[in-house]
This record gives sequence, structure tokens and C-alpha cells, in this order.
Amino acid sequence: MSSVIHVVDSHTGGEPTRVIVAGGPDLGVGSIADQLIRFREKHDHVRAGVVNEPRGSDVLVGAILLPPATPGAAAGVIFFNNVGYLGMCGHGVIGVMATLAYLGKVSAGTHQIDTPVGPVEATLHADMSVSLRNVRSYRARKDVAVNVHGLGEVRGDVAWGGNWFFLVHADRWDVELRNVEQLTNVSWRIRQAVNEQGFPEVDHVELIGPGTPGKSDARNFVLCPGKAYDRSPCGTGTSAKLACLFADGKIKPGQTWRQESITGSIFEGEVEESEGGVAPIIRGRAYVNSEAKLIFNPEDPCCWGIR
Repeated sequence: MSSVIHVVDSHTGGEPTRVIVAGGPDLGVGSIADQLIRFREKHDHVRAGVVNEPRGSDVLVGAILLPPATPGAAAGVIFFNNVGYLGMCGHGVIGVMATLAYLGKVSAGTHQIDTPVGPVEATLHADMSVSLRNVRSYRARKDVAVNVHGLGEVRGDVAWGGNWFFLVHADRWDVELRNVEQLTNVSWRIRQAVNEQGFPEVDHVELIGPGTPGKSDARNFVLCPGKAYDRSPCGTGTSAKLACLFADGKIKPGQTWRQESITGSIFEGEVEESEGGVAPIIRGRAYVNSEAKLIFNPEDPCCWGIR
């Protein structure tokens, strides 16, 4: 017999999030990190079926709502994409909050969301925007030089914002939507070189160019692990950028940093000091745009996605 998974879709600054709200696998109890391990080891076909073609696409980020792992939290969540799982996802948390509000499970106020890398705070404002207080973020290495095939030496910072990033000032490339193919090629080459030359944990590359006058402080292009680019300014990528800015003394607590994406959407960021780094606060808005029941027919050869 066919099985059904109930999902709610939203987008945050153009970047989609598909949330499993019912019909997902039973991941047992324990920490969200432990449940992620069970998801990966026993139910990875569900991940692929929800976000991969023919139901999804490479750009789609999935999430599964879980009971909270800590007392008082609003929900637990595991994020995933076309190739695997994410420790955290900033735009995804904003999308999850919009979904919880749509389902009537949260109202305006501050709520805790449990993730595999720890709890995060998300405040739903009256205008339906969300401020995310992310996990502690920090720069691990500054001005690392890597030799990239076809590009020569590229220098950047290795930083953690809930995922691992290599952040590069894109002096050689225009961070514009019309250049997506070039930026994707460049970022993929950089990631391969970074992984081969001592940083295998880095799975995101962030190219940073000048902002739009009167609109933003910087514009970024973020290449995600599955080789799709982030349509939003990337919550964890903005967090990593804020950590680097703070380490360089270029931003202080209370100052606002406006991060623009390759598509022109904006996240506003601030920092709070935290031991060994910063606690970034990212504000953006998500819009629920679809509710559906995904049908999984065992006679369908593409039932669990094209992998």
C-alpha cells in the first residue's frame, strides 16, 4: 500500500524549506543528534524521497518536526538536503517557525528549537519576521591560502556558524545573479581544494562581494553541500561572517549588519559576545506557500527519489 507524508513548504528569502509535519519515520527518543543518527542509518530513503527529484529538487532543504528533546522547547528539528544532513540551518529555522505559526503551534514570542548541534532561540515578531539566536559561532582559521586548480591561490577564513564555511572576499568575481554558473564552478573548485588541503569538514563556500548602496553591507554567494546555491543570504553563513567580523573588530554588539543574497533578499544580523566566539542573531521572514501530502507508491521505481 502507498504511504503518505504530510509536508508544509515555505521559502525564506527565496530559499525553500519543506517541513515534514506528519507521517515521518519514528526516530525514537534521546537527543536530536542521536535521532539524526537513526534517521541517517535507518531511514535515509525518506530524506531522498522528500527532497530529491521527482518530488523535490537540488535546492530544496527538508526538515522533520520532532518532539522537543529539552523541557520547555517548542520543537525539535533535523534538517537535510539532496545529499545528506545539516547540523543547523538558519533559513530553515525561520521557515520552521513560519510553519509552526501556520499550524497554530506557536504565537508571537521567543521559543526554543532543539537541533542536532544544540538549542537555538527563535523569536516570532508581530510582523511575522523571525529573529534567530544561533549557536556559538567562531572563526577557526584566518587568511588560509589554498591552491585551486585553474584559479591559483585563493585565501579565505575557516569559520563555524552551525555549519563549516570557507569565506572568500570575491575580488575576482562579480557576485551577481547573472554569474551563477561561474560562481558555482569557482566555489566548487574552492571547496574541493579546501577539503584536500587540510579542512575536510568544510562543506559550504561563501563568496562575499560589496553590498548594494543604501540596502546592504555585503552581498554573498553561498554554495551548499549538494552543489546548489543558497537563494537566501544563508543564516549559518551570515553567522560565520559575523563571527569573522567580530574577530577583526569590524562589528560590535548592538550594531546591525545587513547581508544580501545573490537574489537580493536580506538578513539583518547582530552579535552577542559568547565565550570563544559570538552568539549571532539573524532576522528574516519566511512565507508558507504550499501544504501537501506526498504519496509513496512502492510500485513507483522513483518512489524514494532519484539518488
